[in-house]
Amino acid sequence: MNQPTLGRPLISVVVPIYGIDKYLGICIESLLNQTYKNLEIILVDDGSKDRCPEICDLYARKDGRIKVIHKTNGGLVSARKAGVLASTGKYIGYVDGDDWVGPGFYESLYASIEASGSDVVCAGFSRDLFGVSAHFQNNIPAGVYEGETLDALRKEMMSYGKFFRIGITTYVWNKLFRREILLEHQLSVDNNITIGEDAAVTYPVIMDCKKVCVIDNCAYHYRQREDSMLKNVSSFEQDAQKLKALHSYLSSFASKCHLEFDMQRQVDDFVLGICIMRSGDLGFFNKPLDDSKLVIYSAGTFGQQLMNRLKERDVCHISGWLDDDFWEYRRCCLDVDPVEEITKLDYDYILIATLDNTIANNIRIRLMDYGVPPSKLLSIVLPDEPTGRIISKYF
Repeated sequence: MNQPTLGRPLISVVVPIYGIDKYLGICIESLLNQTYKNLEIILVDDGSKDRCPEICDLYARKDGRIKVIHKTNGGLVSARKAGVLASTGKYIGYVDGDDWVGPGFYESLYASIEASGSDVVCAGFSRDLFGVSAHFQNNIPAGVYEGETLDALRKEMMSYGKFFRIGITTYVWNKLFRREILLEHQLSVDNNITIGEDAAVTYPVIMDCKKVCVIDNCAYHYRQREDSMLKNVSSFEQDAQKLKALHSYLSSFASKCHLEFDMQRQVDDFVLGICIMRSGDLGFFNKPLDDSKLVIYSAGTFGQQLMNRLKERDVCHISGWLDDDFWEYRRCCLDVDPVEEITKLDYDYILIATLDNTIANNIRIRLMDYGVPPSKLLSIVLPDEPTGRIISKYF
């Protein structure tokens, strides 16, 4: 039976688990196969009704580095808290139970955090769907940040340049934290925060750090399951209450930050972006759309919500729905076509369903190469007023 090794700092990896027995073995095996061997793997069974509890106990018998916590269901935040409280490592990482990590992931994060003397290292990640990986990195460039450069990072960590871009990804699972920096912030998050729970930890932690390391490692594999591609397209009212709780929590955090970081504005930008995306608010396209023939570009969260709102209103004709990854969405039974179909469609406007202006501009250029007039391309336009005032209409 493998046991934690001596000589190198212990890394505790917290794995929250609920209803994912189909994927859990792959996740655990990826941790056991890490080149960094001095791991404490904490499997938190959050009251799973499937075979996850049995799988956890089986692996614990096979490897002494594994600890298992069986608890009543309390949600993701509750499970992460339980894992952190049980941890004994110098550093803490997280892996969601349906994801996996490449064999050198923690070796790389350990080398970076130790060499730089940082309190947290922030990596990129890979999104995996149907065996295809797409790689994502932080918008803030790789490097070690302290003093004035760290202050500059903090000014852009939640809202990087133009709306809606994030400087440092919100996720806790593509990071390695010094335990004493993480502990208080993870434990203070309300268990009822179920949208943006990662952001409620990541950004307060960064504000407490003396040094932050950003790397381009994308060896964390986020599994985008078919069921997760299909977004909840019911009433926005329930999501609005959850977002209000997140906004309140992050605003409390912002109130404790020095004014130079403009943290409340960053919080407002961040939460407003989620509100627009989840509500499918058509008003931000800044154009009367009634009686128009429309094409939706993108089938992600925002695109699905837009499609739902258009069907609810039933005052427009939907000419088509396009996405580069159309085949992925077709497998989820969404009627999405490849982008080149635009040449065959009759439409008045194309709604570009992204909040990132940089991505939207790239889409514009691509669609114009297909002969689409710029006047027919609509993307999000924010009114010239503080985002905090705009966000108030959702709550």
